[in-house]
Amino acid sequence: MSESTTSTSVEDLSFEQALDELDRLVRRMESGDLGLDESIAAYRRGAELARYCQSRIAVAEQQIQKLDEDVLKKLEPDETPAPAK
Repeated sequence: MSESTTSTSVEDLSFEQALDELDRLVRRMESGDLGLDESIAAYRRGAELARYCQSRIAVAEQQIQKLDEDVLKKLEPDETPAPAK
């Protein structure tokens, strides 16, 4: 992990940057090349990145839901058109 990456606050990253860093961390941890202290630091940073990404996805889902509610309003049963005869 580069010092500039780990010293950057998660909140200062875009979603894409955070996801990319998380992916790199996972690959490094899976490689087995990290010592114990590095693994713990990587795990801690990865957990922080994962929480951040999950929260950004949740916000995006809420925004989409709000847009859908504004655009795709449900019709009441008495508002549905009568079937053509």
